[in-house]
Amino acid sequence: MYLIAPSILSADFARLGEEVVNVIAAGADWIHFDVMDNHYVPNLTIGPLVCEAIRPLTRAPIDVHLMVKPVDRIVPDFARAGANIITFHPEASEHVDRTLALIRESGCQPGLVFNPATPLDYLDHVMDKLDIILLMSVNPGFGGQKFIPSTLAKLAAARARIDAYEQDSGRRIRLEVDGGVKVDNIAAIARAGADTFVAGSAVFGAGSDSDRHRYNSILATLRGQLEKP
Repeated sequence: MYLIAPSILSADFARLGEEVVNVIAAGADWIHFDVMDNHYVPNLTIGPLVCEAIRPLTRAPIDVHLMVKPVDRIVPDFARAGANIITFHPEASEHVDRTLALIRESGCQPGLVFNPATPLDYLDHVMDKLDIILLMSVNPGFGGQKFIPSTLAKLAAARARIDAYEQDSGRRIRLEVDGGVKVDNIAAIARAGADTFVAGSAVFGAGSDSDRHRYNSILATLRGQLEKP
């Protein structure tokens, strides 16, 4: 099953609660948080207090992508704030295995994030500890960037690893993609192997603020593309 996770990085922060409620009502599956520290990436965004404020507004899973270093300090804070999924970059942890264990012990589903130039080799050692793998299709730090085409081959390679692991273990791992996902490329991204799609500007930037149904329209269009053979 395909899942769409709009990133609040592209939402109207003056109306953030309303934006989240509306996009979930329109059919979004998850809410994606891009957490940046102006250290690991050159931007500063949101912390656990925003997650805590949003949590009572929706039952939808909150998918927290940590672009912070060090990462372990902030994991329990987001877990207590209501996160369901927490992913991080292996370069941001001194001990990847320990950080994955910390996320699960905190009650969240753990995952690893791979930058465009980060090899997938880390997966050789931690597949049994992952619930999700997130591939960045842009260099992290800012919303609204263009999809990097070489991500398609990397998605296919990650999908092959996941399928082989699932066949041996019977355990499901989701394959998420983040960056430049649009109406005109989401079908190709799905064919390459992704099953979960972060879409920020494509969703929150769609249509006009005066259109009460703009999120319904864009989410229906994205799903329509995913249904194409």
